[in-house]
Amino acid sequence: MLYREAGDFKTSYHADNQTFPIRFDRIGFWITMVIAFAVIPFVINDYWANAILVPFLIYAIAAIGLNILTGYCGQVSLGTGGFMAVGAYACYKLMTGLDIYFASEGFVSAGGEMISKGGESFEVTGQFLFFTIAQNAEWTVYVLTQINPVIAVILAGFVTAAVGVLFGLPSLRIKGFYLAVATLAAQFFLVWLFNKISWFYNYSASGQINAPERFVSEIAVTGPNTAPWAQYMVCLIFVVVCALIARNLTRGTVGRSWMAIRDMDIAAEIIGVNPLKAKLTAFAVSSFFIGISGALFFSVYLGAVEVGEAFGIQKSFLVLFMIIIGGLGSIFGCFAGAAFLVLLPVALKVIGVDVLGWPTDIVSHLNLVIVGALIMFFLIKEPHGLAQIWRLAKEKLRLWPFPY
Repeated sequence: MLYREAGDFKTSYHADNQTFPIRFDRIGFWITMVIAFAVIPFVINDYWANAILVPFLIYAIAAIGLNILTGYCGQVSLGTGGFMAVGAYACYKLMTGLDIYFASEGFVSAGGEMISKGGESFEVTGQFLFFTIAQNAEWTVYVLTQINPVIAVILAGFVTAAVGVLFGLPSLRIKGFYLAVATLAAQFFLVWLFNKISWFYNYSASGQINAPERFVSEIAVTGPNTAPWAQYMVCLIFVVVCALIARNLTRGTVGRSWMAIRDMDIAAEIIGVNPLKAKLTAFAVSSFFIGISGALFFSVYLGAVEVGEAFGIQKSFLVLFMIIIGGLGSIFGCFAGAAFLVLLPVALKVIGVDVLGWPTDIVSHLNLVIVGALIMFFLIKEPHGLAQIWRLAKEKLRLWPFPY
């Protein structure tokens, strides 16, 4: 028997309710953490960071966010790409200096310091909290001081949470297919908004946003000179913290209210669950995680994005496929689904293109065929995805070599 449970007694409620009740699992978890934090940063190279590890970690955060909303609360969403875009653009504005415009009244130049915003020159006239006040004859602009990139990512998550609550309001009246269409509308609206209003991309002629070089303790974490290990460590810290928060939320009172709404909303309301609070908190928490993933996707991973290409509808479906294959209502399933859909194209390229010499277009089409077939298989045969298969395998290992 691989699991040695003899002598693994629970002597307190805390021990009985821990995430890994079996000692073997706890040891495996801590070994994984040691390898992730103390080994991989010293051996990682640019290929492993940009092709596998960094996108896996970022997509895992996005999958956790969507799984909270769809897997735990039962609210179908097709707007993940749009909410990732909110996080990316909020992070960009916070990193480059958020500017808010008001009409000027009675401006008289005093010959002070000049700054440039949106192709116009402004004279610095004062300070308000964290904002620098600048004016010209037409506009008064409040410019936020450029902040730490880690804080910018977290604040981008809160901005996305507010947007998610706004678009989650229809869930109070509609559900199922109709809610999916409403969130799909949010996806197209947000992409259109970031393309249409040039303030979001600082009036760039190309419409593209570029992450400026920013440092944490004199280590570049964004920009073209960021080392692969720094990219990896930033994303790893965020994914560990987000997973711990999500795990504890889903096991507590909030998580139970989400699952009650998912299973039967009318019965949940009868026993005292507030559907308004439950649904909107699910949208807020989900959007918070998705916003963090979008901010990391832009600032740490890609460095430069155009909203239609980086956060289009295909991104929403990609994250949805991750939680379907990984397993709805499972934190582990988020990691399993993200790992599978990140590694599958890489494995097909190595085997199909490098080893067998197939054309790249054939390999890319084969990737779509495999993903589509797996989605149908899991929806029909195993709705709880890879997480349930792993759970059943562990149960078998606990009894092996005995049949029952």
